[in-house]
Amino acid sequence: MKFPKCIWICMFLLGCTNVELVDYWKNPEYESYSPKKVLLIGLTSNVEARQQFEKQLQQEFESRGVEAVTSLSFLTTSFTSEKKTLEELKEMEDTLISDGFDTILFAKLIGSEDKIEYKTDYDGFDIMDKRFKEDYLKYQDAFYNPDYYNAYTIYHTETSLYCVCPEKDQDLIWRGFLDVTEPESISETVNDYARMLILIIEEQQLISPAIPEFVDDTEAI
Repeated sequence: MKFPKCIWICMFLLGCTNVELVDYWKNPEYESYSPKKVLLIGLTSNVEARQQFEKQLQQEFESRGVEAVTSLSFLTTSFTSEKKTLEELKEMEDTLISDGFDTILFAKLIGSEDKIEYKTDYDGFDIMDKRFKEDYLKYQDAFYNPDYYNAYTIYHTETSLYCVCPEKDQDLIWRGFLDVTEPESISETVNDYARMLILIIEEQQLISPAIPEFVDDTEAI
């Protein structure tokens, strides 16, 4: 899918070299959307990362005038520690509707992939290298140089935005797939991911832009 130019600009401005939007799908029934109250769910067994992710998103939503509630503060501990049935999830949906929620943001890790990147400063194949010793000298670092290649892991994530509407069955509004490459700092990566995600759905007109803070400069006059 071709991504809008401003998404690439957002990636550049954030410096999110390890967070990349891979693909997304937007429900054509929703040209725009304005959530009023959102439940944020980060599905991970890492409670610290989940808490930081949900809190960062909460701040981003609230800066845009949207009430946002973290799953850690709303759902019981047993919600993630025990498997749920379809009936139990339906009860949760009814509770959300009665409490004024209209949206669920659901993020989760869906897989990982190990990669190997070889050094790029080699001359490459040369048809004129007809002698074994020349070929061997060029690539012998594979034995002796630990920097000959770099092994890293890419984590594949999926985030979905659902409408919690009485007239619809948790209608999918938007789904995005983001890759995170070998995070060095969980804290920085979580923040980058949350900020990147909010800017993407903002660009998709699924949330209003941030409300500028009012600065009273009357004293300076």
